[in-house]
Amino acid sequence: MNSQDMSILNLVLNASWVVQLVMLLLIGVSVASWAAIFRKLFSLKRVKSLNEDFEREFWSGTSLNDLYSSAAQNAKNAGPMERIFASGMREYQKLRERRISDAGTLLDGARRAMRASFQREMDVVESSLSFLASVGSVSPYVGLFGTVWGIMHAFTGFAGMEQVTLATVAPGIAEALVATAIGLFAAIPAVIAYNRFARDIDRVAIQQETFIEEFSNILQRNLGAQPTSSASGH
Repeated sequence: MNSQDMSILNLVLNASWVVQLVMLLLIGVSVASWAAIFRKLFSLKRVKSLNEDFEREFWSGTSLNDLYSSAAQNAKNAGPMERIFASGMREYQKLRERRISDAGTLLDGARRAMRASFQREMDVVESSLSFLASVGSVSPYVGLFGTVWGIMHAFTGFAGMEQVTLATVAPGIAEALVATAIGLFAAIPAVIAYNRFARDIDRVAIQQETFIEEFSNILQRNLGAQPTSSASGH
């Protein structure tokens, strides 16, 4: 390859098959990474919107029983916070139906149910984060492997030459360096997205944990005011 043919496409087409395989792998990983980024972007936006809508309704003065009835009917389309609330109310009501009147037992049962639901919801919200973290950490090394292999291949090709000039070395080195460039192209967006999503997910987790504490306090007040009747308001 001469200096006039050193376009990115020609560098890729003239690279060794190992380097081409590395490039193909990194391009595939980059496409999968971008798909995961957009899915997570839209899913987090939906989670935030649903949580805010439910929290607004929760503090509007609607009775707990009405909220629970609505959450049970809308279980498939409910947000994480609404499902956490429904889990706590479901356990609370089951314990009341068993004639359990001890306030501590009722609160502990509702809190454990909400905590279990919280963990399930966070597992769903955090999906794809580990993939983005892996792409961000591994892709540069995969690209570097392709570069090292390409440079080794280039230098073995120069072994039989009596005179090696920059013009003969440059194409082979450039072919190899393209692998590192593609590795960085895959890694950088994944790292940026991971950091952004991790920060957003932390906010969602804090919001939901705060709701669990606030709802637990409401149940405790209701138990103190009406120890033998179901929660009806807050």
